[in-house]
Amino acid sequence: MVRGKTQLRRIENPTSRQVTFSKRRNGLLKKAFELSVLCDAEVALIIFSPRGKLYEFASSSMQETIERYKRRTKDNPTKPTEQNMQHLKTEAANMLKKIELLEVSRWKLLGEGLDSCTLEELQQIEQQLERSVSSIRARKTQVFKEQIEQLKEKEKVLAGENARLCEKPWKGSNEQKENVPYDESSPSSDVETELFIGPPEGRTKRTLQLN
Repeated sequence: MVRGKTQLRRIENPTSRQVTFSKRRNGLLKKAFELSVLCDAEVALIIFSPRGKLYEFASSSMQETIERYKRRTKDNPTKPTEQNMQHLKTEAANMLKKIELLEVSRWKLLGEGLDSCTLEELQQIEQQLERSVSSIRARKTQVFKEQIEQLKEKEKVLAGENARLCEKPWKGSNEQKENVPYDESSPSSDVETELFIGPPEGRTKRTLQLN
Protein backbone atom coordinates (compact mmCIF):
# COMPACT_ATOMS: atom_id res chain seq x y z
CA MET A 1 0.00 0.00 0.00
CA VAL A 2 1.47 3.34 -1.08
CA ARG A 3 1.82 5.88 1.70
CA GLY A 4 -0.14 9.07 1.05
CA LYS A 5 1.28 12.57 0.97
CA THR A 6 1.52 14.54 4.18
CA GLN A 7 -0.80 17.56 4.01
CA LEU A 8 0.66 20.86 5.17
CA ARG A 9 -1.84 22.64 7.32
CA ARG A 10 -1.99 24.46 10.62
CA ILE A 11 -1.53 22.27 13.70
CA GLU A 12 -4.55 22.72 15.91
CA ASN A 13 -3.06 21.41 19.16
CA PRO A 14 -1.11 24.30 20.80
CA THR A 15 1.42 22.02 22.49
CA SER A 16 2.16 20.07 19.32
CA ARG A 17 2.32 23.33 17.37
CA GLN A 18 4.91 24.77 19.78
CA VAL A 19 7.01 21.57 19.72
CA THR A 20 6.94 21.49 15.92
CA PHE A 21 7.89 25.17 15.77
CA SER A 22 10.89 24.63 18.03
CA LYS A 23 12.13 21.65 16.03
CA ARG A 24 11.65 23.27 12.62
CA ARG A 25 13.15 26.56 13.82
CA ASN A 26 16.31 24.85 15.08
CA GLY A 27 16.56 22.87 11.85
CA LEU A 28 16.17 26.01 9.75
CA LEU A 29 18.82 27.88 11.74
CA LYS A 30 21.18 24.94 11.42
CA LYS A 31 20.65 24.76 7.65
CA ALA A 32 21.30 28.48 7.33
CA PHE A 33 24.55 28.14 9.25
CA GLU A 34 25.66 25.14 7.15
CA LEU A 35 24.85 27.00 3.93
CA SER A 36 26.97 29.96 4.98
CA VAL A 37 29.94 27.77 5.95
CA LEU A 38 29.86 25.20 3.14
CA CYS A 39 29.13 27.59 0.28
CA ASP A 40 30.70 30.78 1.65
CA ALA A 41 27.33 32.49 1.22
CA GLU A 42 26.07 35.57 3.00
CA VAL A 43 22.98 34.38 4.85
CA ALA A 44 20.51 36.30 6.98
CA LEU A 45 17.52 34.59 8.58
CA ILE A 46 14.73 36.25 10.60
CA ILE A 47 12.01 34.27 12.41
CA PHE A 48 9.15 35.55 14.56
CA SER A 49 7.37 33.04 16.77
CA PRO A 50 3.55 33.06 17.07
CA ARG A 51 4.02 35.06 20.29
CA GLY A 52 6.24 37.62 18.56
CA LYS A 53 9.61 36.42 19.83
CA LEU A 54 12.48 37.13 17.45
CA TYR A 55 14.99 34.52 16.29
CA GLU A 56 17.68 35.49 13.82
CA PHE A 57 20.90 34.31 12.25
CA ALA A 58 23.40 36.24 10.16
CA SER A 59 26.64 34.92 8.72
CA SER A 60 28.18 38.40 8.88
CA SER A 61 26.07 41.40 9.96
CA MET A 62 22.29 41.37 9.89
CA GLN A 63 22.08 45.12 9.29
CA GLU A 64 24.60 45.04 6.46
CA THR A 65 22.84 42.13 4.80
CA ILE A 66 19.49 43.93 5.02
CA GLU A 67 21.01 47.08 3.54
CA ARG A 68 22.51 45.03 0.74
CA TYR A 69 19.12 43.44 0.09
CA LYS A 70 17.46 46.87 -0.07
CA ARG A 71 20.01 48.15 -2.54
CA ARG A 72 19.59 45.06 -4.65
CA THR A 73 15.81 45.26 -4.78
CA LYS A 74 15.96 48.98 -5.44
CA ASP A 75 18.19 48.52 -8.47
CA ASN A 76 16.12 45.56 -9.78
CA PRO A 77 12.57 46.17 -8.62
CA THR A 78 10.25 43.35 -9.63
CA LYS A 79 11.10 41.27 -12.67
CA PRO A 80 14.17 39.41 -11.30
CA THR A 81 12.25 38.53 -8.14
CA GLU A 82 9.35 37.12 -10.15
CA GLN A 83 11.74 35.18 -12.34
CA ASN A 84 13.47 33.75 -9.30
CA MET A 85 10.16 32.75 -7.76
CA GLN A 86 9.10 31.03 -10.97
CA HIS A 87 12.43 29.23 -11.16
CA LEU A 88 12.09 28.07 -7.55
CA LYS A 89 8.55 26.83 -8.20
CA THR A 90 9.74 24.84 -11.20
CA GLU A 91 12.59 23.30 -9.20
CA ALA A 92 10.23 22.44 -6.36
CA ALA A 93 7.80 20.75 -8.76
CA ASN A 94 10.61 18.74 -10.33
CA MET A 95 11.84 17.66 -6.91
CA LEU A 96 8.35 16.53 -5.93
CA LYS A 97 8.09 14.44 -9.09
CA LYS A 98 11.45 12.82 -8.38
CA ILE A 99 10.42 12.06 -4.82
CA GLU A 100 7.17 10.48 -6.00
CA LEU A 101 9.04 8.32 -8.53
CA LEU A 102 11.49 7.19 -5.86
CA GLU A 103 8.64 6.32 -3.50
CA VAL A 104 6.88 4.30 -6.21
CA SER A 105 10.12 2.51 -7.08
CA ARG A 106 10.76 1.70 -3.44
CA TRP A 107 7.31 0.22 -2.94
CA LYS A 108 7.68 -1.85 -6.11
CA LEU A 109 10.95 -3.28 -4.81
CA LEU A 110 9.05 -4.26 -1.68
CA GLY A 111 6.56 -6.16 -3.86
CA GLU A 112 3.68 -3.70 -3.57
CA GLY A 113 1.91 -1.67 -6.23
CA LEU A 114 2.82 -4.09 -9.03
CA ASP A 115 -0.64 -4.25 -10.63
CA SER A 116 0.13 -1.46 -13.11
CA CYS A 117 3.59 -2.80 -14.08
CA THR A 118 4.24 -4.16 -17.56
CA LEU A 119 6.20 -7.35 -18.23
CA GLU A 120 9.31 -5.34 -19.06
CA GLU A 121 9.08 -3.36 -15.82
CA LEU A 122 8.63 -6.55 -13.82
CA GLN A 123 11.70 -8.05 -15.48
CA GLN A 124 13.73 -4.94 -14.63
CA ILE A 125 12.60 -5.12 -11.00
CA GLU A 126 13.48 -8.81 -10.89
CA GLN A 127 16.96 -8.17 -12.29
CA GLN A 128 17.53 -5.37 -9.82
CA LEU A 129 16.50 -7.61 -6.91
CA GLU A 130 18.78 -10.39 -8.17
CA ARG A 131 21.72 -7.99 -8.25
CA SER A 132 20.88 -6.84 -4.74
CA VAL A 133 20.62 -10.43 -3.47
CA SER A 134 23.93 -11.30 -5.13
CA SER A 135 25.66 -8.36 -3.42
CA ILE A 136 24.12 -9.30 -0.09
CA ARG A 137 25.24 -12.92 -0.40
CA ALA A 138 28.77 -11.87 -1.35
CA ARG A 139 28.96 -9.62 1.69
CA LYS A 140 27.49 -12.38 3.87
CA THR A 141 30.14 -14.85 2.65
CA GLN A 142 32.87 -12.32 3.37
CA VAL A 143 31.57 -11.78 6.90
CA PHE A 144 31.47 -15.56 7.47
CA LYS A 145 35.09 -15.88 6.34
CA GLU A 146 36.18 -13.06 8.63
CA GLN A 147 34.40 -14.66 11.59
CA ILE A 148 35.99 -18.06 10.82
CA GLU A 149 39.45 -16.47 10.73
CA GLN A 150 38.78 -14.78 14.05
CA LEU A 151 37.66 -18.09 15.58
CA LYS A 152 40.81 -19.81 14.27
CA GLU A 153 42.97 -17.12 15.87
CA LYS A 154 41.12 -17.56 19.17
CA GLU A 155 41.58 -21.33 18.90
CA LYS A 156 45.35 -20.89 18.47
CA VAL A 157 45.52 -18.60 21.50
CA LEU A 158 43.50 -21.01 23.64
CA ALA A 159 45.62 -23.98 22.49
CA GLY A 160 48.78 -22.13 23.46
CA GLU A 161 47.40 -21.25 26.89
CA ASN A 162 46.27 -24.84 27.39
CA ALA A 163 49.73 -26.14 26.51
CA ARG A 164 51.36 -23.77 29.00
CA LEU A 165 48.94 -24.81 31.74
CA CYS A 166 49.65 -28.50 31.05
CA GLU A 167 53.41 -27.96 31.35
CA LYS A 168 53.36 -26.23 34.76
CA PRO A 169 52.18 -29.19 37.02
CA TRP A 170 54.78 -31.60 35.52
CA LYS A 171 57.61 -29.22 36.24
CA GLY A 172 56.47 -28.76 39.85
CA SER A 173 56.21 -32.50 40.51
CA ASN A 174 59.70 -33.15 39.09
CA GLU A 175 61.18 -30.43 41.27
CA GLN A 176 59.48 -31.89 44.34
CA LYS A 177 60.90 -35.30 43.56
CA GLU A 178 64.41 -33.90 43.11
CA ASN A 179 64.28 -31.88 46.37
CA VAL A 180 63.20 -34.77 48.64
CA PRO A 181 66.17 -35.42 51.08
CA TYR A 182 67.57 -38.91 51.49
CA ASP A 183 66.90 -40.28 54.99
CA GLU A 184 69.28 -43.04 56.01
CA SER A 185 67.11 -43.96 59.00
CA SER A 186 64.06 -44.70 56.90
CA PRO A 187 63.00 -48.36 56.64
CA SER A 188 63.49 -48.34 52.89
CA SER A 189 67.18 -47.52 53.37
CA ASP A 190 67.90 -50.78 55.26
CA VAL A 191 69.15 -53.11 52.61
CA GLU A 192 70.41 -56.54 53.57
CA THR A 193 73.57 -57.28 51.68
CA GLU A 194 74.82 -60.45 53.37
CA LEU A 195 74.42 -63.73 51.51
CA PHE A 196 72.65 -66.42 53.52
CA ILE A 197 72.34 -70.04 52.51
CA GLY A 198 69.95 -72.30 54.39
CA PRO A 199 66.24 -72.83 55.21
CA PRO A 200 63.96 -69.85 55.90
CA GLU A 201 63.77 -70.64 59.64
CA GLY A 202 67.46 -70.16 60.01
CA ARG A 203 67.32 -66.85 58.21
CA THR A 204 64.62 -65.63 60.61
CA LYS A 205 66.68 -66.59 63.64
CA ARG A 206 69.75 -64.85 62.24
CA THR A 207 67.74 -61.69 61.68
CA LEU A 208 66.54 -61.75 65.32
CA GLN A 209 70.08 -62.18 66.59
CA LEU A 210 71.29 -59.23 64.57
CA ASN A 211 68.53 -57.01 65.96
